[in-house]
Amino acid sequence: MVKDKQTVIEEFNELVNMSASDLETWLKEGSSASAGWSKDDGSGETVGHESGRKIIEILQKNPHKDPDKYDDDDVDHMRRVVAYCKRHLAQEGEAKRDPDSRSARSLKNWGHDPTKE
Repeated sequence: MVKDKQTVIEEFNELVNMSASDLETWLKEGSSASAGWSKDDGSGETVGHESGRKIIEILQKNPHKDPDKYDDDDVDHMRRVVAYCKRHLAQEGEAKRDPDSRSARSLKNWGHDPTKE
């Protein structure tokens, strides 16, 4: 069953616990680029790194998190972020135990810092 738009927005805003500036700073670090799966386009960028850039755009475009100001593309990406973060948080306790693990770094690329509560 597909989640409705309001649920996706609420879950995105709960799971993405990094600010746009924190995420932007993180994505500039070398360790962010080495976590996750590489894209198929030969760019060397990971899927999560690309996602992080899209998350920054969403956060900067709507800093007050007004649900009416998200467009369909935003909500589609938010849905991907929610699915990724929930799946990885459920499967991998390592991210909280080891903030330098590949899992933790990958989650940060998707806007979720597992060391924050």
